[in-house]
Amino acid sequence: MKIIFSAHEEESDTNFQLWKDFAHDRLMPAELYRIDDGVFRGLFEGTDLGSLLITRSTFSAVRVESTPTTLRRNDKRDTLAVTIKLAGTSSCEQFGRQATVQPGEIMVLDRASPSVRQTSGSSRSLLLEIPRARMENLLGDARHFSALTIGADLGSTKLVTTFLDTLLRVENAFTPDGAARMSAIAVDLIAASIAERLAKDVPKPLHGTVVVQRAKAYVEANLGDSSLDPPKLATAVGVSLRRLQELFQEQGEHIADWIWQRRLETAAKRLTDQGCRHLSIGVLAFGCGFASQAHFSRRFRDRYGMAPSDFRHLADAAHSNA
Repeated sequence: MKIIFSAHEEESDTNFQLWKDFAHDRLMPAELYRIDDGVFRGLFEGTDLGSLLITRSTFSAVRVESTPTTLRRNDKRDTLAVTIKLAGTSSCEQFGRQATVQPGEIMVLDRASPSVRQTSGSSRSLLLEIPRARMENLLGDARHFSALTIGADLGSTKLVTTFLDTLLRVENAFTPDGAARMSAIAVDLIAASIAERLAKDVPKPLHGTVVVQRAKAYVEANLGDSSLDPPKLATAVGVSLRRLQELFQEQGEHIADWIWQRRLETAAKRLTDQGCRHLSIGVLAFGCGFASQAHFSRRFRDRYGMAPSDFRHLADAAHSNA
């Protein structure tokens, strides 16, 4: 990551105004207030990694309010803000839920809804902008997990923080295609940590939904495993195969069908991705969990009405004419 903004002059009011203007542009419009009389310090570091915009921010005590007025100026309503606290303590309120976030913990905020955030002193956080559709496809409506503290004691949380720390240390070593794959893994790991947290205290009527969400998050994170099947998935999420089948059927889905659907959709996306153009059909198929190219071609033709190679040629032609 590189420094993209620094305010360390002695004029505290000037520092805060400059920092506030940059925060509006980099993050999102909001009402920002100082809550102490000390000299304000602010620092932003940033990078783009695949589909993720990542910002590391260090700043003095502030209060941040996302209001209906500021939200109307917000062009990032289709994203969720995932915050990993690195130092200091923050509090947050959204959808009537209040949370306190300590170092090592994770919290998600819905950028399309009002919220209030406050730091009690100097604070340092890592912020990731994640497509709303991607996360809600795995976990359901964001209001179920916004402003929910995801504790540092969870194994999945530790995996997220360790993965991102390592990833940001070596980010310059990745090709664009590699960065895209790593960012996708990061999103899947974050989804898995949220699912684990939800499962800890979810009301019984929602428990089945959360189990299915955890199962889907596991599939997304292990799509390239050709041995992944319903029994293995049930074991991974800690329920019996019969119970998992019942939960999927309650949502009008079948486990095996959903796994194959996600493999085919991912393969189709990669066939149209110019960053994956160097991958042969066979390598791409194996990367999506198909045991053989023949099996992949047969299922792909049944789903899309054409061979994978023809599908790629059409995508190439569309890209050339764009």
